[in-house]
Amino acid sequence: MRNRRDFLGHSGGAFGAMALATMLHQDSLAETNPTQTNGVLKTLHHPPKAKRVVQLFMGGAASHIDLWDHKPMLEKHHGKPSDFGEHVEAFQDGLGPWMKSPFAFAPYGGSGKMLSEVVAPIGRCVDDIAFIHNMVGKSGVHSQATYLQATGFQLPGFPGMGSWVSYALGSINENLPTFVVLPDHRGFASNGPKNWGSAFLPASAQGTTIFPQRTTPIEDLIPHADFVTSDGDQAGLAMLNRINRRFERTRPGDSRLDARVRSYELAAAMQLSAPEALDISDEPEHILKLYGLDRAGATYPAEINTPEETEYFGRKCLVARRLLERGVRFVQIWSGNDNGFPRRNWDSHENIARDHRPLAEGMAVGTAALIQDLKQRGLLEDTILLWTTEFGRMPSSQGGVGRDHNPYVFTNWLCGGGLRGGVTVGESDQWGYKPLDRNHYTQVYDIHATILHLLGIDHTKLTVRNDGIDRRLTDVHGHVIQDILA
Repeated sequence: MRNRRDFLGHSGGAFGAMALATMLHQDSLAETNPTQTNGVLKTLHHPPKAKRVVQLFMGGAASHIDLWDHKPMLEKHHGKPSDFGEHVEAFQDGLGPWMKSPFAFAPYGGSGKMLSEVVAPIGRCVDDIAFIHNMVGKSGVHSQATYLQATGFQLPGFPGMGSWVSYALGSINENLPTFVVLPDHRGFASNGPKNWGSAFLPASAQGTTIFPQRTTPIEDLIPHADFVTSDGDQAGLAMLNRINRRFERTRPGDSRLDARVRSYELAAAMQLSAPEALDISDEPEHILKLYGLDRAGATYPAEINTPEETEYFGRKCLVARRLLERGVRFVQIWSGNDNGFPRRNWDSHENIARDHRPLAEGMAVGTAALIQDLKQRGLLEDTILLWTTEFGRMPSSQGGVGRDHNPYVFTNWLCGGGLRGGVTVGESDQWGYKPLDRNHYTQVYDIHATILHLLGIDHTKLTVRNDGIDRRLTDVHGHVIQDILA
């Protein structure tokens, strides 16, 4: 810490001076009030079990019945006309014959959990995971369903879960963002940055987007032009500071200015801390191999393929671990970009085997590595991992080998701090079409309530008044899922 302060204090740049002043101010607060944080909750509602969250989001709707939710009845009735016993509203023409999974299932772990062959690496840590197979959504439309899982609402204009956590708990490390988003390397999923925006929360609570696989992972963090000098920085920022303060005096209560000033302070600190956090070159060989990153310099074909998916997803998972251990509180990792052809997301209307296999195999290697790595470092005990997607896919076929949207039931799973492992809570019916018990099912509000609970937050008490309504992450719903708590 002392070396960093000395560097900032003698760097001669306005960024360095800003960061140093911020550090000293925060240290002063900590000395006079040890409970002071930069989050809105100065005292948690109850003792927490965890302090960090990783959300793994499969953009495009991953098929529960081809990954986690084994259905022998589909194997038995494969190719026969699908009879749901009721009217079914399909998104497209997805009510063809019953279709068994193209992937073989086998039991894993002491729990004997049945997993698909394409997620076999997760079998190594399946006894750390709590599966929920009776998740129910509200829409079969990608944008609405993605918003619901990411923000708790189907419409734009609401903060992402990471923004709520950032707002409530604040930063662990002032030199890195509180909330980091690692998108798919091909681009954003449905809704793009609105999934992690801060909406009516302070602008500083929004997610910071980082692309670890790019030459410049964080845009505009470090200047590359030769004409940029320390003196020029200082003069420009001094003028900007005068303009900002004039703006602030005329618009009291506008959080955007504070967020912008904080972004400059954070940028100064990140010029030192972010490159080191994102540089995986010092990782030992066995860790790189664990994450599937032992093929340096590999080239890939145009078709979607497992080695490419493994490298890109594994890199994000390794960077996530490095960010978590350096104090980032919430990391969101995405797999799959928005709709396009050929498919580069989980929206497998045309061919489940072709699209899901490489995506799932790549995701499984990185995810299993992250769980194992966090566990061996003692970080899993206070870190929550949530795996989700916007909805599931139908047990009937579309075009013979694809599957249509299924918002009526799908799977989430969690593991880590304060959670039971090796359990399944909530089942789907024999086909994987709807919950087995249609009167008792799980919604995203319950997932969000449970994660906030494990972070020491009562989800009904974390509210912000907006447009005359006390808004919260869980809207007016949500129950803590007691059966998955350790």
